Amino acid sequence: MGPKKPHSAALVSRAQLESGEYRERGIQVCTHGLIKLAFLASKTRCKFFSLTETPEDYTIIVDEEGFKELPQSEHISVADATWLALNVVSGGGASNSQPIGVTKIAKSVIAPLADHNISVFMLSTYQTDFILVRERDLPMVMHTLSSEFTLLRVVNGETVATHDLGVTNGFVKPKLAPRPIIHPLSSPSNMFCVTSLDPDTLPSVATLLMDVMFYSGGSKEAGASSEDSSHIRFFSFSLIEGYISLVMDEQTTQRFPNNVLFTSASGELWKMVRIGGQPLGFDECGIVAQISEPLATADIPAYYISTFKFDHALVPEENIQSVIGALRTKSTAE
Repeated sequence: MGPKKPHSAALVSRAQLESGEYRERGIQVCTHGLIKLAFLASKTRCKFFSLTETPEDYTIIVDEEGFKELPQSEHISVADATWLALNVVSGGGASNSQPIGVTKIAKSVIAPLADHNISVFMLSTYQTDFILVRERDLPMVMHTLSSEFTLLRVVNGETVATHDLGVTNGFVKPKLAPRPIIHPLSSPSNMFCVTSLDPDTLPSVATLLMDVMFYSGGSKEAGASSEDSSHIRFFSFSLIEGYISLVMDEQTTQRFPNNVLFTSASGELWKMVRIGGQPLGFDECGIVAQISEPLATADIPAYYISTFKFDHALVPEENIQSVIGALRTKSTAE
């Protein structure tokens, strides 16, 4: 049995997962609500908002208050379940050399959930990682993780223990089973930045961000010509509990004024590994584990963002060839 760790906790908050299936009409219908959620936080009670644009669609994750700001529309597909967002919080003793993103929780959280057939939806941000699970899976999630973590829940802004959830402590984790990679992998040619900005500076770049979010997609339509067909459109904006996270390609970053975006000391750029040839759906278990476990074994940091149709891992640019090689080897070796 793994010892309980009082300095770690899985924080659970309620979130509703939503996506616009039709790129143009869907986003037009939602624009008013999305602007309010992204730029007028004082006018809404929403505390969890994320918008990710891919070549296929927009994926929106909002809590119940944010969901009220979005209209009902035939152009919006809503996931058929309410999801809960888990966040692993580590206390003192953290080192700057620790892996970044999903890598640091691959073996302690992602793999055990996969071993117990619990489907997850990942959202890595500049600040932390959120693991979204279906509300109906919560008892099994708690049972699975209780031997490694002190489990807390956020209720009306207050953090409370989860003793009333029927969690059984002392659970023995099973051995990790081999997980072959079964979905196609691809790596777009563009490089990406994972960054943030001070919420106080948000008004000064609001017009630019609106342009990036809603008006910069002219060359992304199906059949549109491109000098580089492997260069894809990917942009993610999250505003969660007052913290902003941005993922955008290098060219988009250059549109921002100097000293507005936070950058790492190394100015690190990231390459993307895109997972899936056909839409992945929400029921298959272990997709995140298939990717994150080999990266954790190799001590390669990674951010991971799930969307309505495909998954996306971001790794340091200097590691991309070894990452692709390792993942493809794993996909054929099993």
